[in-house]
Amino acid sequence: MIKQRKTTTKFSGGTKTGKKKKAAVATGMTKLAQLEALLRRPEGATLHQISASIGWQIHSVRGAMSGTLKKKQGLTVTSDKAEEGQRVYRIAA
Repeated sequence: MIKQRKTTTKFSGGTKTGKKKKAAVATGMTKLAQLEALLRRPEGATLHQISASIGWQIHSVRGAMSGTLKKKQGLTVTSDKAEEGQRVYRIAA
């Protein structure tokens, strides 16, 4: 004779799948939105300006411009060398 185990299911309430996730609210204040806003300015922005305002390291800023803005969102990011020798990045209109 085989013993059968008694199974109990803990139910957390709500739905059969458990807890519901709260819907994310797009506030426009994400760091990627801030990066895009800086690049959309007519004067553009340097890597150091972006890094200081967002709080990212320079290599992270370059990666976000290349990966998220260029490849995923399909935006055209241009760079010009300013008189001081720093590159100024802009989103082409």
